[in-house]
Amino acid sequence: MTEQASGAHHPQPRARTAGGPQQPATVEHVTGAQSLIRSLEEVGADTVFGIPGGAILPAYDPMMDSSKVRHVLVRHEQGAGHAAAGYAQATGRVGVCMATSGPGATNLVTPIADAHMDSVPLVAITGQVASKAIGTDAFQEADICGITMPITKHNFLVTDPTEIPRTIAEAFHIAATGRPGPVLVDIAKDALQAQTTFTWPPHTELPGYRPVTKPHAKQIREAARLIVESKRPVLYVGGGVMKAGATAELKVLAELTGAPVTTTLMALGSFPDSHPQHVGMPGMHGSVTAVTALQKSDLLITLGARFDDRVTGKLDSFAPYAKVVHADIDPAEIGKNRAADVPIVGDAREVIADLIVAVQAEHDAGHRGDYTAWWKDLNRWRDTYPLGYDLPDDGSLSPQQVIERIGKLAPADTIYAAGVGQHQMWAAHFIGYEQPSTWLNSGGAGTMGYAVPAAMGAKAGQPDRTVWAIDGDGCFQMTNQELVTCALNNIPIKVAIINNGALGMVRQWQTLFYNQRYSNTVLHSGPESNGLVTAGKASGGTRVPDFVKLSEAMGCVAMRCEDPAELDAVIAKANAINDRPVVIDFIVHEDAQVWPMVAAGTSNDEVMAARGVRPDFGDNEDD
Repeated sequence: MTEQASGAHHPQPRARTAGGPQQPATVEHVTGAQSLIRSLEEVGADTVFGIPGGAILPAYDPMMDSSKVRHVLVRHEQGAGHAAAGYAQATGRVGVCMATSGPGATNLVTPIADAHMDSVPLVAITGQVASKAIGTDAFQEADICGITMPITKHNFLVTDPTEIPRTIAEAFHIAATGRPGPVLVDIAKDALQAQTTFTWPPHTELPGYRPVTKPHAKQIREAARLIVESKRPVLYVGGGVMKAGATAELKVLAELTGAPVTTTLMALGSFPDSHPQHVGMPGMHGSVTAVTALQKSDLLITLGARFDDRVTGKLDSFAPYAKVVHADIDPAEIGKNRAADVPIVGDAREVIADLIVAVQAEHDAGHRGDYTAWWKDLNRWRDTYPLGYDLPDDGSLSPQQVIERIGKLAPADTIYAAGVGQHQMWAAHFIGYEQPSTWLNSGGAGTMGYAVPAAMGAKAGQPDRTVWAIDGDGCFQMTNQELVTCALNNIPIKVAIINNGALGMVRQWQTLFYNQRYSNTVLHSGPESNGLVTAGKASGGTRVPDFVKLSEAMGCVAMRCEDPAELDAVIAKANAINDRPVVIDFIVHEDAQVWPMVAAGTSNDEVMAARGVRPDFGDNEDD
């Protein structure tokens, strides 16, 4: 088994297994299903999101008797998977979801793929048809191990009930250690029904799984030397720093070096947005300063990031003057997209801690970087091209203003989960992230429908904190049924629907690149309505659907806001309601766009600060 991840993670507490000190073994005579639930208790799983069905049904009976494992009955298996991911991202623990065989298991494929792209520790437990029926096209049979092999860190098919404790222990260990990721455990129905013995701790066998956590000292020293010798360094920080629990170390390293810090979409909150050294988020919709800093840099200190195409733009023109220090716990990521001058394999927390010592040693020896000229350029770009937006001329709501006010009025430790699209980028830009694990989103896969179930999972894992889902009207219509789950299970999330009546990001591309031909992006009209839609209303003034009525029918408090004068009062009212879910339908201007922007397939040198606005960087003085 090979490592497949960026960044490291500190696993949730679990019973010690063969790799460490042994506790006295407990042996019980149980069914395979009882063994499964006992194993979940022992590894510390306290919440499972799922739906019962034929093949997994034996596991649901002993779950009723568990005082340690809470089951949350979702309305769709996709919701179970995203909820488990939101739980994991908000708590740092392994998220758990459960489904039956066939369609129940295949409905987990999207959230499993999502977790794999974003290195989220997840264990998906699925039922399988009886072992003798496997391969016969039995009712509700699907080869879920085969289907998910490319999108899991590892997966298991269990047909022998005695293997259940060992498999669960190994699954949680693999999911949480090294580069985190999803692990699937598929258990045949007859293995759940059979009598067996439960022994804990089990003897685990993972001979090929040895994540490297300690970086090589020589590489660390070389990285420190490049840092103090460079003139235009950038700390390029990815989600691996968050997963490693290395945010405190990152702040020390940044302040020690004095280098600018850019945090990717998956790393927002790992370094305080308000810190003077933070130059913003890089990428297709990143800040002008962050995008340009990477392009003009002479050294990228890349920590737990993977040179994703949304960050690099056209790869062969990315950061053309920069040497690269690339630290990652997954050796497969180093050199995959960009050659590394100094490759460092290791846990981000250990890498950064060692870098701090090595840079301090360089300083003690009289070697210190001088970035005065670099900061002069950075500050000029930051002052000239700040993030901002224009209010609509017609007096309607600006989506950016809505999101900005939600961020200003929410409690300081609020967790935000975003869907995918324009609202995701606005939430990344206009909410300040000062703490780690306060920003949850689908970064790599870009999964519409992520926000509501992920917020539900985050709130289940962090019940004392406020959780806002920032969603679009397109995303919301994919998974809003999980509001029923929230209402019935005392999971009072808050949902802001940024309702522009369209698939906003797709519409933006149609505006910019398809001559304003809006093919199938208007959400509130069909082919027979002649497109008579304004501000989310179909012809005749009827909203289809009416999100307020829909949300009220699902047990939520629901409001609609169309007037900027009412914005703060409506948000304050939502913040004050904590005994049930709250949904606000914000009717916003349909023509708002996300800027800055680097068009897909172009160089980051082509960044546009706004429509028709190409930044002037004074290139003749840069190089």
